[in-house]
Amino acid sequence: MTSHISSGAHRGPVSASERALAPDLARGFMLLLIALANTPWYLYGQASGASSAHPVDGSILDRVVQFVLIVAVDARIYPLFAFLFGYGIVQLYRRQIQAGVADGAARAILRRRHWWMIIVGAVHAALLWFGDIVGAYGLVGLVMVAIFFRRMDRTLIVWAIVLTTVLAAVTVLAVISLPFIPEDQGFDDASFMDTAAISGEQNYATSVLMRLATWPLIAVAQGLIGLVVPTMVLLAFWASRRQILEHPQEHRRLLRRTAAIGVSIGMVGGLPNALSHVGVVEVGAHHGWIFQLTQSFTGLFGGLGYVALFTLIADRLQRSSAARRAPVVAIQAVGKRSLSSYLGQSILFAPLLSAWGFGLGGNLNSAGMAAIACAGWLLLAAGAFVLERRGTRGPAESVLRRLAYR
Repeated sequence: MTSHISSGAHRGPVSASERALAPDLARGFMLLLIALANTPWYLYGQASGASSAHPVDGSILDRVVQFVLIVAVDARIYPLFAFLFGYGIVQLYRRQIQAGVADGAARAILRRRHWWMIIVGAVHAALLWFGDIVGAYGLVGLVMVAIFFRRMDRTLIVWAIVLTTVLAAVTVLAVISLPFIPEDQGFDDASFMDTAAISGEQNYATSVLMRLATWPLIAVAQGLIGLVVPTMVLLAFWASRRQILEHPQEHRRLLRRTAAIGVSIGMVGGLPNALSHVGVVEVGAHHGWIFQLTQSFTGLFGGLGYVALFTLIADRLQRSSAARRAPVVAIQAVGKRSLSSYLGQSILFAPLLSAWGFGLGGNLNSAGMAAIACAGWLLLAAGAFVLERRGTRGPAESVLRRLAYR
């Protein structure tokens, strides 16, 4: 019987041959959707909605883009990211244990990784993007691993149900109370957040201070208080223990049901916010915040549905020659280098769109911004494809692994 390696030893990070297609393909698609979700926050110089960052005006094409993004993307992608993040935690830990590493040493790697994610997130927010989620997920990783990592499967599911029930109760109560909320002129003059002031700040040093003041609030609120991310991490712990993404052929029935139900709830749940934003449903600005609750709650199901959908797509691709074609390899390459690609988006978009850079965010509309997002993702995908052909890791992944594994 093989004995455990000493607490200070560990195996290296996952090799290319050990990677499953589904998680990387999902991350690759996710980075495109993240670009589409994040870039509207760089728009400044025009009024935004009470429950989203999208402008309240625009051409017919702009309104179509806004509608589609609100229904299919907004508040649906960070739950997907949360699931993949939680899934990866269990994968990392399992590889260490299977290699004979002691439990304490494996958990120490997780702790170092999550602390360094918080630091990377803080630097990312200060320099470029106030909406950073790397630090938020690092914080969630520290908390969730400490509390739930060793819990039984039944405990994980029970707590996921409890958190989902709390979110549902808050959302239902808000919707029921909608007719009884008095009008407040202060809401009519307010946008979703004063993010336009950050993107529209021409002095870079001042913008750094503004981002540093905003990011901690977003990290804690989105990471923990919103409950969506912890719920997704709990479900990911459960799913990763069963290696559902690695062996989708054994779980097709579950994946199909999850994709159908989750994506449907996500799409339908985004309709109230989208219809209100484009003016089909007339709701006062003082009521608009309620649709942010429905958007967030149904986004939990939408994100889970996307995970299942991308896994089914990956399963089909892996059983055919299409998995070796350049577009699929490029998307997978982005997923393998998700941290580098995510940070790379900020390196591309922040100087291009912010007022302290080239300031294009003050001149673009929603359709133009979506085009910029897609172009940026394609450029990063091309770079990831080249690195994949060379067998080179992403720079951010290499640094984080070196710090976590020492």
